[in-house]
Amino acid sequence: MRAVVLLLLLAASQARSATKVLATVVEQKSGKPVTGLTAADFTLLDDKTPRRVESAEFVSDTLDAMLLLDTSLAGEMVRPVAGDLIAQLRPKEQMAVVAFHSSADLIQEFTSSRQLLSQAVGRVKYGNSPKVLDALFAAIQDGFSGSIFRRVIILLTTGVEGYSRVSERDVVRLARRNGVSIYPVFVIGYERSMFENLARQTGGASFNLRDMRRASEAPPGARIFEVVRGHYVLTVSGNLGLGEKLKLEVKRPEKLFTSALPLE
Repeated sequence: MRAVVLLLLLAASQARSATKVLATVVEQKSGKPVTGLTAADFTLLDDKTPRRVESAEFVSDTLDAMLLLDTSLAGEMVRPVAGDLIAQLRPKEQMAVVAFHSSADLIQEFTSSRQLLSQAVGRVKYGNSPKVLDALFAAIQDGFSGSIFRRVIILLTTGVEGYSRVSERDVVRLARRNGVSIYPVFVIGYERSMFENLARQTGGASFNLRDMRRASEAPPGARIFEVVRGHYVLTVSGNLGLGEKLKLEVKRPEKLFTSALPLE
């Protein structure tokens, strides 16, 4: 009898348990964050198994943002955007700068000083082949040990990948374990599907600079940070593991980019 009671209590506890999921929803056409959604607007599948979304709250976070700066042979074309991104930092927010080409090098540790960040970018020298996935993996693995706020990586790249040793899957797994969202910002669309996949599976979003310039002549930094800061926190019924087959959809007629990151 006691065993039966314990099993019933365990089942009741599991039934009441819930998981938090960070979700980013962006209009594909305008690139703006979608606000005003409710729990009923979301559909979440965990390996094709439906999970009920109990609540959805839109929040704007303080960030610890790591800027991964492409310093390959073609990387100088994105250098002006780096300054625009640095200018978006708010009080209390911090940014670090990692230069990547054939390796990844920390050139400025986390700081709130825009001056120090700009000086670090100004010292960068360009050359070699860009290894985007290797740089992401190294930055996620070692770069956020002292972070306090929400962890994000802004990957500023020309859009070319140079034969990394690690795979997309390796990067996504590590990002999920460490609670890091990835936001690729790119010029050339050769690796667009890879960038979108990295963002979709880590609660991030991807930005095509050419598309953004066609939509508006204003510098892209403010629009990018509006998306990076703004996201939903979903409360999902049941114990949701860090499954790779997690899929989030929003029931809206317009085309939307959605991404999800389970939170521990």
